[in-house]
Amino acid sequence: MKSIGTIRTPFAAEAPNQPSESEEGEFRIVLSPLYAAGLHGLASFRYVYVIYYMDQVQRRVSMIVKPPGAGGREVGLFASRSPVRPNPIGLSVVRLLKIMDNEIYTSGLDVFDGTPLLDIKPYIEGLDFKEDANKGWLKKKLGAK
Repeated sequence: MKSIGTIRTPFAAEAPNQPSESEEGEFRIVLSPLYAAGLHGLASFRYVYVIYYMDQVQRRVSMIVKPPGAGGREVGLFASRSPVRPNPIGLSVVRLLKIMDNEIYTSGLDVFDGTPLLDIKPYIEGLDFKEDANKGWLKKKLGAK
């Protein structure tokens, strides 16, 4: 895999655990000009998947993790959204605000400034929502039935 651009965020030392539409600051994806033609039609979508290489994660991978906000509960790495993974590939869904030339402006991203971009895909109504999805182990934590 190779980087096709760079993600620009206000986060240098700490980033949020999840993307947030209410996060303050400027969030941009600067796509390499080689790929700019691939943005044709993307502006018609409200949300996009942003796939990136978490190159600044420096912790050792563990197969058992304690996710933030889980009250100390331990779960397997693959049952979590921990950024510390064997292959540090990140995925965020963000609101697409506008596209100017080879730059995509989005709502808040949960990545460090300078993160390498691997891909962008449109979030498509009807394809990217599963009505029978559940909360898994989070069900007990959140008190959901």
